[in-house]
Amino acid sequence: MSYRGLRTRQPVDLSYSGAKRRTIKLPLAVYIAICALPVLLTALFYTLRFAPGVMEWASLRVSAPVRGAMGMFSLVYPLSLMEILCTAAVVWLIYYIVKTITVTARKRNKLKILSRRLITIVVVVLYIWSLYCWLWNCGYFAPGFAERNGFTADGVTAADLAAVTRLFADKANEFSTLIKRDADGKCVEDRSEFFAASTDIYDNLFIEFPSLAGRLYRPKSMLYSWLMSRTGYTGIYFALTGESNINTGAPLFLMPATVAHELAHQRGVFAEDEANFVGIAACVSSGNPVFEYAGWLSGLMYLTSALSLADRQAWIEITGSLSAEVNRDWQENYDFWQSQKSFDTGVEFIDKFLSATTETVSDAVDAVYDGYLRAQNQDLGIRSYGACVNLLVEYFSG
Repeated sequence: MSYRGLRTRQPVDLSYSGAKRRTIKLPLAVYIAICALPVLLTALFYTLRFAPGVMEWASLRVSAPVRGAMGMFSLVYPLSLMEILCTAAVVWLIYYIVKTITVTARKRNKLKILSRRLITIVVVVLYIWSLYCWLWNCGYFAPGFAERNGFTADGVTAADLAAVTRLFADKANEFSTLIKRDADGKCVEDRSEFFAASTDIYDNLFIEFPSLAGRLYRPKSMLYSWLMSRTGYTGIYFALTGESNINTGAPLFLMPATVAHELAHQRGVFAEDEANFVGIAACVSSGNPVFEYAGWLSGLMYLTSALSLADRQAWIEITGSLSAEVNRDWQENYDFWQSQKSFDTGVEFIDKFLSATTETVSDAVDAVYDGYLRAQNQDLGIRSYGACVNLLVEYFSG
């Protein structure tokens, strides 16, 4: 075997500066298939979305097992994968836009390069959206929790509404004394404890509503809780990772109800009014005083809002019977959300600018989310959160 090549006196250039970069070129048909797949999946969803049987099959046979598997996978990592993925997506998008500008500027065939890079972004977005359609949006067009469990679509009487509101007020008064408070009366329950206990709060409700039965995955605290607070939201369920993400900056005493609401989404309750009802029902039947108080108080807030329009006198009487603890928590909740609309940096024009910007962003987020819900067969949009009143009255007056 000859080693003559190693004995040469000529210098060896080990750099790759003169070499051409090797690229993998896929056949045109493969490129077309990659681009066409998300378009076909999205088109298929929008073609079949008003076929309840197909959407029910998709939500039960496709969405539920995939979301469950993703929820189990996400448990491996203690932080919110949703936040990490969203952050990475924003960083990548900024980088890609900057890169597109710089690459396009120094090349001759600018239009060709720009179109290719724009197509890449569109295809990525379409893949994400098509997955979200089949993993989550399909559930909005399938028979909902109320329909599957025999709830009627009839309205409620003012008398029944007043009676159930009184029940919730009495229970809120009772359980308000059972949660831990400091010397000023502020709730000081350990968030980590009721997060850990949350996967058991549905046990009693599973017996009554077997369609809800299944494994629950512990919720996660959000690093961007401050942003959620500024935009007015307390939690979000993300179907692509199967996670229930909680705004831990919101008032502590209502947080268990938020947890229960997001866990309802885990169990395939898609509509917001139904998730509110299921979450409240799970809380008040849980046997855990922290969750029970959050459930009674959360339901009371929705019920009194409706009662104030239906029977003003009953509303005055019931709200006047609330305990000092309930009134204190109610005021804290109001003060907190009001505080998220303004800033106090000590510089007036900065405070005004930040407040105006926050209001604009919050309104924009509400408008986008309202439009999204309406597009997904939720006619009330973001007002659907309060539409749980009919379900509460029908269930608790029975």
